[in-house]
Amino acid sequence: MIEEILPGLYRIEVPLPQNPLRAINSYVIKAQGRSLIIDTGMNREECRSVLASGLKKLDVDSKKADFFITHLHADHSGLVAKFATDASTVYSNQQEAAILSAGSSEKGKRWQKVDAVYLLHGFPEDEIKRSEQIHPGRRYSMERHVDFYILKEGDTIRIGDYSFRCIETPGHSPGHMCLYEANKRIIISGDHILSDITPNITFWLEMENSLAEYLKSLDKVYDLDVELVLPGHRRTFKNFKERIRELKNHHQARANEILSILRGANQNAYQVASQMSWDIDCESWEQFPGTQRWFATGEALAHLEYLEEMGKVQEKCRIKGWCFQSQSKIITGLLWGARRSPLLLC
Repeated sequence: MIEEILPGLYRIEVPLPQNPLRAINSYVIKAQGRSLIIDTGMNREECRSVLASGLKKLDVDSKKADFFITHLHADHSGLVAKFATDASTVYSNQQEAAILSAGSSEKGKRWQKVDAVYLLHGFPEDEIKRSEQIHPGRRYSMERHVDFYILKEGDTIRIGDYSFRCIETPGHSPGHMCLYEANKRIIISGDHILSDITPNITFWLEMENSLAEYLKSLDKVYDLDVELVLPGHRRTFKNFKERIRELKNHHQARANEILSILRGANQNAYQVASQMSWDIDCESWEQFPGTQRWFATGEALAHLEYLEEMGKVQEKCRIKGWCFQSQSKIITGLLWGARRSPLLLC
């Protein structure tokens, strides 16, 4: 589907097969000389063909286009290496670019570290091994190196009649970046703010407290004069401030839910995630697809880290287990427990 949002600004809906997100919004600013394409879809043929067809219908030559990547997730960055040429400028934040530009060996070591953390927090070893084959971030990411042009807070991208200011909004990812056009009163929000689903806030090696960073980033953009939000998924929407308040309330409720779960017994993040409320069409935790259990555990861990910093939960004890990388028996299991205060106070 192609939609003209404003003069010269279009949305191409790129499908995400077998993914609950269903599709990603790739935004195209068509201008004389060079155009700008914002986010691309996963590195798979079903995405490539739809994006290529949409650009053709808009009479946009990808060889005469530049690219902006809101953040590193494969559904936003995976295809950029297929469409960008040596003449293209590919914009990104420094933290996102560093992870995306890493060599295969370095990326492999990074995934090993992530796997080890998930194992520490109770994620089953056999599921971790299966995730190596099915996790979209591992299967559908960029296939070749791209030289990124690094943008930082306050930088500007001018294209056609649009002048976008870069706003760093870490939380959903370490260097997530939004684009704000003050004259048009629009914000291209990537996965920072979505209309009817909540962005996944998960554990990151590169952030000590991803949920705290996310909440700060919501506050950071709250006072912007925004008439229309252009998100990375689902529909565009207008209730910008109301939606930010809803997202903050959602995480407040999430935190209190976890505190309630932990009042019964000390548990690891995987166990906590299995008892949390999830909007997914499955009758039990065991029926969740493996990737969804991965994302759920990461979100539980992000909230546990947030609650720990607030003094509401603490590491209770470690239990013996098997180290995923060395297979030697060491202390690997980590349990969390609630402190006495019954409710999260903001």
